[in-house]
Amino acid sequence: MSWMLNVVVMIQILAALVMIGLVLVQHGKGADMGASFGSGASGSLFGATGSANFLSRSTAVCAAVFFVCTLSLAYLSNVNARPTTGSGSVLDRAAITAPAASGAQIPTGAAPGTPAASAAPAPAASSVPTIPTK
Repeated sequence: MSWMLNVVVMIQILAALVMIGLVLVQHGKGADMGASFGSGASGSLFGATGSANFLSRSTAVCAAVFFVCTLSLAYLSNVNARPTTGSGSVLDRAAITAPAASGAQIPTGAAPGTPAASAAPAPAASSVPTIPTK
């Protein structure tokens, strides 16, 4: 399952980089429209759209590949992280792992469920001097 996760991540990264390049190569519609109102660079209102169709379709294909990879990564990470018991909810996983992350250690002779003895000594009496009253 790990090799499949790595392949999907590599495809997602490749699709993201190609999509970034395709978006940067495309011209905005505002630039074509501005060119037709004074500079005379284009013959029609929106300019030549022959290459825009190919670029926009290939960008849409890359976006679809990217979203499919994202959904499959979400599915694979949920399958890999599912606990052996319970419904597999994120909240259930947090409840299972929370005691281990709290730092409290149970002594070796103590039963599970009894509070751990504190390693720090009990605080001494207050060292703040008191003002005698009459």
